[in-house]
Amino acid sequence: MPEKRDYYDVLGVEKGSNDKEIKKAYRKLAMKYHPDVSEDEEATEKFKEISEAYAVLSDAEKRNTYDQFGHAGMDGFSNEDIFRNINFEDIFQGFGGGFESIFDMFGFGGGSRRRGPQKGSDIYVEIEISLEEAATGIERDITINHSVTCPTCHGTKAEPGSNPQTCPQCEGTGQVKQVTNTILGQMMNVRPCRNCGGEGKIITNPCSKCNGKGKIKENSTIHIKIPSGVEDESRLRVQGKGNAGDVSGRYGDLLVLINIKPHEEFERNGANLYFEQHISFVQASLGDTIDIPTIDGEVELKIPSGTQSETVFRLRGQGMPMMRGSSKGNLYVTCKVVVPQKLSEKQKKLLKEFAEMSGEEIHTIEKGFFDKFKEAIHH
Repeated sequence: MPEKRDYYDVLGVEKGSNDKEIKKAYRKLAMKYHPDVSEDEEATEKFKEISEAYAVLSDAEKRNTYDQFGHAGMDGFSNEDIFRNINFEDIFQGFGGGFESIFDMFGFGGGSRRRGPQKGSDIYVEIEISLEEAATGIERDITINHSVTCPTCHGTKAEPGSNPQTCPQCEGTGQVKQVTNTILGQMMNVRPCRNCGGEGKIITNPCSKCNGKGKIKENSTIHIKIPSGVEDESRLRVQGKGNAGDVSGRYGDLLVLINIKPHEEFERNGANLYFEQHISFVQASLGDTIDIPTIDGEVELKIPSGTQSETVFRLRGQGMPMMRGSSKGNLYVTCKVVVPQKLSEKQKKLLKEFAEMSGEEIHTIEKGFFDKFKEAIHH
């Protein structure tokens, strides 16, 4: 049996990563290796590996044990213990049977009902947009690869004209019963029939188009609309554009994760924007009217005389649109007074005169040998 990899290496995160970083790393890998989506031959094993790593690292108690003892600390845990209290549904949010299939993979899931129509799994894609695009909203075409109902057999999995046979093992019920003798008496366990996969029928003449899968892979172009005011890591759901379902189940959804690129000038917090503006000593002292960039263009900002460094001005309605409603956030401008590093002799003289008129006593600091030596090197 191959040696288990370090859980942090499996998810590609540092040991000190927080819960949000661990969740984000798992979600990306799960989107890549989920067996319903990936064409990788080892997808199932990789999916099991990353799911187990997430189950341990997302639980504070299990993570603490793992950090101290490594995989040896997990020896006393069963699969049920490792996955207990882990909310995979929160990760997948409509991934069809995605999170439930995790438990089936590890052998402790299990419905006892006959398999009926199963909704197809969701598809996750990520797109990156600019802050300006988030402010105005955009429309974009994206291409996805997903499974669709086979056009030849229409999802029946059988070659047209042929008829599936009733499963001899479960006699068409899709379930098998197993009786076990215990000290408390006989216990009956009902599980899906493995011979027919819980469908109650066996395909004797598989469809040549889909090889008896009932679905084929296909590229589709989907037109999406991203609303104005969308925030970073928002999810846009496009219903019915995911993977085809099983046994005439409906299609899953397309989930688009929106990533907003960092902006060169603005910081964002919700609908509010933040901007730093440098002003000179003269502007701060005498006041001025300056042009300030906003997400929609430049506006004028009046700097009152006597403005102190780190003064914050609020420009109402110059922030991002709010997704719900017609109002907009604010733009907060922090003014930072820049002290000149080089002054002419005349400027120095005028500043000294200004200080004397203000009643300030200025002590001139003479440059030492090393200061002059550094200046000589830089010149």
